[in-house]
Amino acid sequence: MFHDFDNHVKIAVDRIGGPTKVSSMLGIATGTVHTWIKAKRVSNIDYAKTLALASKMELQQLRWTR
Repeated sequence: MFHDFDNHVKIAVDRIGGPTKVSSMLGIATGTVHTWIKAKRVSNIDYAKTLALASKMELQQLRWTR
């Protein structure tokens, strides 16, 4: 189990207004945003850059590597 404070993707999505708003902003399925939140990682670099900029977060927080 994880806490929201260590899920930077969830924080970024919440800052923008939630999964539906992010999916609309990026032109992707809401399910994709939920997948990112669950994985705690944005797999697509272009979407990660846009999400980082819009949420005022660092790209590295959204794109950690295993």
